[in-house]
Amino acid sequence: MSDTSELEMSRRGILTGGAAAAALAAAPAAAAPQAPAPASAVPTMPVRFKVNGERRDLSLDPRTTLLDALREHLHLTGTKKGCDHGQCGACTVMVDGVRINSCLSLAVMHEGDEITTIEGLGTPEKLHPMQAAFVRHDGYQCGYCTPGQICSAVAVLDEIKRGVPSHVQEDLTARPRASNTEMRERMSGNICRCGAYSNIAEAMAEVAGERA
Repeated sequence: MSDTSELEMSRRGILTGGAAAAALAAAPAAAAPQAPAPASAVPTMPVRFKVNGERRDLSLDPRTTLLDALREHLHLTGTKKGCDHGQCGACTVMVDGVRINSCLSLAVMHEGDEITTIEGLGTPEKLHPMQAAFVRHDGYQCGYCTPGQICSAVAVLDEIKRGVPSHVQEDLTARPRASNTEMRERMSGNICRCGAYSNIAEAMAEVAGERA
């Protein structure tokens, strides 16, 4: 009886061991941990333009906006990043004399262009007439939107001088005038959360009068 029991126990052990070995053989080998693949280098493109009269050569990720090129690569931080969606005007600069929202424009689109930022309009020792008028009329409070407001204001008076029509003109063939309504309409894309709009309009009117 004892021999039979030992024989059965041995058979059970063999069968159990064999099944376990078969299961282990059938199981996939555990994947060895792999080192993360090195990040591929971001392709860059050369771009050359003039900023405030100085030629600048950059090599940029083609997705870089003109705003980020100015602020992060050229360290011209006067141009502000507000909404980053082209809705507030804080990033306004002038490209070949025309105002644009630099957050909506890629830097590589401006090869060979002439770009003017707030730093290129005047200096503390020699203010641009629009900068001086903003100071006289308190055309700013917190000042965050002011660089974009001033760049836009300078471009607006130039638009009126060149006869570029606006939405408030009854006669699009007539030459626009630098009226309060006209200037407010053209400046409507520049938002001032402090609400200094009346003072901004007064500063613009003063400069427009000096140029008339």
